[in-house]
Amino acid sequence: MQKLIDLAHIRSATRKIRGIVKKTPLQESLNYSQKYNSKIFFKREDLQDVKSFKIRGAYTKILSVEKASAQNGLVCASAGNHAQGFAVSCSLLDYNGTVFMPNSTPSLKVRLVKKFGGKNIKTKLVGENFSKAYKAALDYCARNRKTFIHPFDDIKVIEGQATLFLEIIKQIKNPIDYIFIPIGGGGLISGAINIFKQLSPKTKIIGIEPAGAPSMKESIIKNKIIKLHKIDNFVDGAAVHKIGTIPFEFCKDYLDDLLVINEGEICQSILDLKSIEKINAEPAGAMSSAALRMYKEKIVKKNVVCIICGGNNDDFRMKEISKRAINWKNSLK
Repeated sequence: MQKLIDLAHIRSATRKIRGIVKKTPLQESLNYSQKYNSKIFFKREDLQDVKSFKIRGAYTKILSVEKASAQNGLVCASAGNHAQGFAVSCSLLDYNGTVFMPNSTPSLKVRLVKKFGGKNIKTKLVGENFSKAYKAALDYCARNRKTFIHPFDDIKVIEGQATLFLEIIKQIKNPIDYIFIPIGGGGLISGAINIFKQLSPKTKIIGIEPAGAPSMKESIIKNKIIKLHKIDNFVDGAAVHKIGTIPFEFCKDYLDDLLVINEGEICQSILDLKSIEKINAEPAGAMSSAALRMYKEKIVKKNVVCIICGGNNDDFRMKEISKRAINWKNSLK
């Protein structure tokens, strides 16, 4: 069984990122609580300056890199949110960084990476998906002897993401019965596992993947890491061909359940969050609240936390989001 991270390391990461990372609100939603006859809380990581949790892991990891290596140049690959956290971190620490992003990355995320990184960051759009951008980034590192900052398959990154869940435990009075967390490469949910399995072991950790990219689900079923040959990139913050090795070990040993949700239902969740809660969630950020419908009988009278992991959503995508939501609703009739 995968050994859990020493909580002292996560507490240390919390101290190091203080003042850089916001302590985001844990808000009870009266509307969702009434709908599901429970207490539903939204952890608002979309309210970070970079509009996602990724700054936590990126900054924690970069701080751990030997200064001489960091000064020689840092590199990351990302569909957008990790790139923004990486860009801010490079700018704050005055390191030069190169960001590889797939051509499918929403233009808003590309603009924000350039904005947050300023003179410290160069961007390269390569390939049609994260896997292609990732390979290009690794090739670039090998040729130029740069240090790669992985978006999820790294213990230091996971320690940084775990600070989010340590924060949640301090913000809520009563024990959490269920926590719903999106899965892309697996760094975020690995952070949750390392906190809740040690500090709140009765909390059920529920992972969520989009139907078009269920790489963790397939890997757990076959008890080995599976690389998906074809994925739907729509949920750009959670669409990966291959999960991380470290997250796989944490999830196969400790995850309580793993849900796969149709992209259309995720789109309906985006629309609901926007109209009911005034939350502008990106597709990955709307996955946790979308999952509540599948657990509606189990969560009655329970304390439930949903991670709104990101809010980088281009307005031009709303037409497609509405269309996918309508198609999903029609499929239920």
